[in-house]
Amino acid sequence: MPASLRNCGSGGFIDAAGMVTITGEYEGDLHCTATHGPSGRRLVTDAPKDNQGKGEAFSPTDLAATSLAVCMLTIMGMAARKHGVELRGTRFQVNKHMSTDTPRRIVKIETEFWLSVRKNALPEGVLERAAATCPVHQSLHPSIEKPVTFYWAQ
Repeated sequence: MPASLRNCGSGGFIDAAGMVTITGEYEGDLHCTATHGPSGRRLVTDAPKDNQGKGEAFSPTDLAATSLAVCMLTIMGMAARKHGVELRGTRFQVNKHMSTDTPRRIVKIETEFWLSVRKNALPEGVLERAAATCPVHQSLHPSIEKPVTFYWAQ
């Protein structure tokens, strides 16, 4: 094994730069499986009902929207941790809007967070800035609208 790779168990490896390998296979009938190299965990996808699929699992674009929400929440958790605050119990809802014209694409991802902490638990703007700097948010095309709403605990 090259020195630049380290074993992460389950037969997966991660390189020194943080590259992760994910493998996958087309199962037929518009279903795919993907395996996360470092953990060995698998996920299944299906095409959505409005695009020839059965909607039996996350679609690829569902995963993109989900990735945005969980990435923002993860980075918010890191920011909160720096201030000694735990976000356990914070929930989210993400709504993905697809184009009505071609090419088919995501045009808007609306994310709402119901925070488990009061607004005064953290310095003003900490979580909002953290959400906006998550890697997925920074990686999505700028033409995709990404409004975020925060509901703070009372």
